[in-house]
Amino acid sequence: MSDRHRNTPNRRAGRPRHVPYAGSAAPREQILDVAALLFVRHGFAATSTRDIADAVGIRQASLYYHFSGKDDILAELLNRSVRPTVDNIAKIEHLVPPETHETALYLLALVDVGTLEAAPHNVGLLSRLPDVTESPVYEQFRDARVELADGYGRLGASIARPAIVDLIGQRRLGEILIQVVDSAINMRSLGESPDGRSSNAVASTCLRICGCDDQQISSAASTATQLFQGFRDESLPG
Repeated sequence: MSDRHRNTPNRRAGRPRHVPYAGSAAPREQILDVAALLFVRHGFAATSTRDIADAVGIRQASLYYHFSGKDDILAELLNRSVRPTVDNIAKIEHLVPPETHETALYLLALVDVGTLEAAPHNVGLLSRLPDVTESPVYEQFRDARVELADGYGRLGASIARPAIVDLIGQRRLGEILIQVVDSAINMRSLGESPDGRSSNAVASTCLRICGCDDQQISSAASTATQLFQGFRDESLPG
């Protein structure tokens, strides 16, 4: 840990740790990790910056060196639950030729599940809490989520049966596909970590909603799974 205490008599000790932090991450990452845990466990409104600083083992003033306040921490955590996927949409869409649209949608779902899985302490849950949705910083998350829904909607509409798009529209189709992927949040809240099999089940369900048959899904899964590791190595947090 970059700010680990050294055994020198002149160094002032920080506050005792309420939850000893055993990681070796940089101070800013320690703050985010502990804040994610406390926000998910106790709620955003019920957690203070003092609580976070105490749990990390630093003074409150040190926390403010890295973040302007609790809202700033929340904004970063919400961002990490959605932004890595949004930033990959264009890259995925550029893979469509010669890849198929089915492969692109399947790959987007895999990348999105990977983002939710990598987010610390299942912070995807935070976007569902009333005290979070009422926070000013939630608007930033909502904007990113709209971008994500647009991406899902474009890819979904490109492969869905016309009757499906005519019935619900491209935007609503995107929202439905996001809800399927968000099942990864529910799995984590139940103590299950999404593995390769469940991630592929989520991606397959997205294609099935769009009307793809077993052969199309199998072909998309084969190519998207191969491509996914490159996205995971380059872009996913953690």
